[in-house]
Amino acid sequence: MKKSFASLLSASLLLFAVGMTSLASAEDAAAPAATATAAAPAAEAPAAAPAPAAPAAAAAAPAEAAPAAPVANKGDTAWMMVATLLVIMMSIPGLALFYGGLVRSKNMLSVLMQVMMIFSVIVVLWCIYGYSLAFTEGGAFFGGFDRLFLKGMTPDSMAATFSKGVVIPEFVFLAFQATFAAITCGLIIGSFAERMKFSAVLLFVVIWFTFSYLPVAHMVWFWPGPDAFTDAAAAEKAVAASGWLFQKGALDFAGGTVVHINAAVAGLVGAFVVGKRIGLGKESMAPHSLTLTMVGASLLWVGWFGFNAGSALEANGSAALAFLNTLLATAGAVVSWTLGEWLIKGKPSMLGAASGAVAGLVAITPAAGFVGAMGGLVIGLLAGIVCLWGISGLKRMLGADDSLDVFGVHGVGGALGAMLTGVFASPSLGGTGIYDYVTNAVAPDYSIVGQVWIQFQAVLTTVVLSAVVAFIAFKLVDMIIGLRVSEEEEREGLDISSHGESAYHG
Repeated sequence: MKKSFASLLSASLLLFAVGMTSLASAEDAAAPAATATAAAPAAEAPAAAPAPAAPAAAAAAPAEAAPAAPVANKGDTAWMMVATLLVIMMSIPGLALFYGGLVRSKNMLSVLMQVMMIFSVIVVLWCIYGYSLAFTEGGAFFGGFDRLFLKGMTPDSMAATFSKGVVIPEFVFLAFQATFAAITCGLIIGSFAERMKFSAVLLFVVIWFTFSYLPVAHMVWFWPGPDAFTDAAAAEKAVAASGWLFQKGALDFAGGTVVHINAAVAGLVGAFVVGKRIGLGKESMAPHSLTLTMVGASLLWVGWFGFNAGSALEANGSAALAFLNTLLATAGAVVSWTLGEWLIKGKPSMLGAASGAVAGLVAITPAAGFVGAMGGLVIGLLAGIVCLWGISGLKRMLGADDSLDVFGVHGVGGALGAMLTGVFASPSLGGTGIYDYVTNAVAPDYSIVGQVWIQFQAVLTTVVLSAVVAFIAFKLVDMIIGLRVSEEEEREGLDISSHGESAYHG
């Protein structure tokens, strides 16, 4: 443990030194009022960064008043704050209870503690350096240090949305995206639940968040915003300043690649590296409380409306579409998973219904604001069946002890949803198409084959990056402090051996 704390302290001091050096060398000028936002509803349209330089004529006529800066709409701001709260509810208590109910009673509190601590650590790191590296202009793979330690941000700082001239307070956008980063890191622990050291979990998450989550978020979601799309030349410049996968035209409305595939691949790597639970296949590993799992799944579903509909960044028709798709696709997945399980096993289970709900939520996430309602329903129905195979047939093929089926649901469902986004975003199938901010209209040409190829590139990039970073991170943590608890501690249960308390008494 001493080595653990020393390593964490050293990393913190190094980060602080880098941050202070950057701050000391940076100019004291105020940061731009608008910063970049999340995945655009257009694959080839980014831009709402600093306003274009005033023409020479305007400079020669100082008497003319400059255009008023956009003012945040109170309705949009209120909606985004509510959406942020809903995503927090997804993590704590939603994800915590969903995972907690699935483990054995002796490990219940360890899961709750891991989810809560990870959420808190990532929120802190997000505000120190994560937001800056993900959502400021830098390179194609990482952002810069303009917002290190939230430098230059004030209540008057604004962030772009997906409509020209529409903004929200940057503090709200910061908080909303912090919850995405936090729940993504929390998802990973389900793959190696019941056997990993608490200190090792935390150290791994810090490394993986920095070198996998942040670059994927930047590559997929960073763009300067819509207001820079004044003409073709400006649009080209704005695209060049965006994240690498955004430049390619990848569509990810709320996190199919950034959140679900990213986390699931890291979890699968962890399941292989950490190894199987002691007694797997010989002792009962049944969930200790499907009641709590049902409660957790229900909270996830409710909170997911903030996750998906909130990703529109405005209270508008796009948010309404994402809201409906989150409702319909999830219901479809519950139905298809339950019927599939009923046919295969002879009985429908509560665990299956809850898992189906999560599968539908995962699959519709990248597509929520891009596909029509019937496209969303098809995605949900397919997700229930495909993810049922993911936690059974595929899991047996892989041979890993993915304790809570993170890869089978989030990895398989996320990949399915990301690929089908390319299909059902087509206007010919009821989707929204790709919006051209130069002409301020939906682009007339949409290639399903072309977009699916782009989606595949985004999925593959995420899989490779997350797998490599996760493997290196697990090996580093193993060398520094070790990954697993002892056999004696694992048999006793992590609640007592790691935290000195029990979820249940009597």
